[in-house]
Amino acid sequence: MPRILLIDDDEHLAAPLASYFARFDCTLDSATRPSEGLARLRAAHYDAAILDVMLPEMDGFALCREIRKESDIPIVMLTARGDVMDRVVGLELGADDYLPKPFEPRELVARVQTILRRQRVAPPVAASPQRRVFDGLAIDLDRREVLRQGEPVELTGTEFELLALLASEPGKVFSRDDILNRLRGHEAELYTRAVDIVVSRLRKKLEPLDCIKTLRNAGYALAVGNA
Repeated sequence: MPRILLIDDDEHLAAPLASYFARFDCTLDSATRPSEGLARLRAAHYDAAILDVMLPEMDGFALCREIRKESDIPIVMLTARGDVMDRVVGLELGADDYLPKPFEPRELVARVQTILRRQRVAPPVAASPQRRVFDGLAIDLDRREVLRQGEPVELTGTEFELLALLASEPGKVFSRDDILNRLRGHEAELYTRAVDIVVSRLRKKLEPLDCIKTLRNAGYALAVGNA
């Protein structure tokens, strides 16, 4: 049963959400302060974390940054209603998805289920072979491991799935909308800026390799030779 940690200072939110998540065979634990949340993440295994932006001690962005120093656990950010900058900043810091407040519990469950599914199952488009080796880059789809010039690279679930998708057909241009639809696995509000942010994060982690190419007004492609 997946175990999720909610970090939100709204004391009235956790109990009803926990009951709702239980209907979908998920355990939802909660913490009202970032320090408590970090302690829980370090002490026990969690499959995903849900972070509110407005928190005491430190905001959700700083908390996301702290978590990313230690873990690639999937993260969903709960952002201010209609505040695009919250979404942008959260994604830039390594969050996997966002959901504006107020939200419907069913949508939150759906977002969490989607990122958990991405963690467990390699995308169908990249199902075979399970190891892809290029010039300076190796991607193991079974182990969800990436080597850059022989050195391991720590990627978030979303970053890995994006790289696996691009590597499934090297040279093919994937549009931003196509990437969002393929990675989320269900119809959702398209937010193309999110793709640009994840690509930017991925490029930095793959440096000095310059293997993700941008085609203006078209999308992204993996441009690297087979080893």
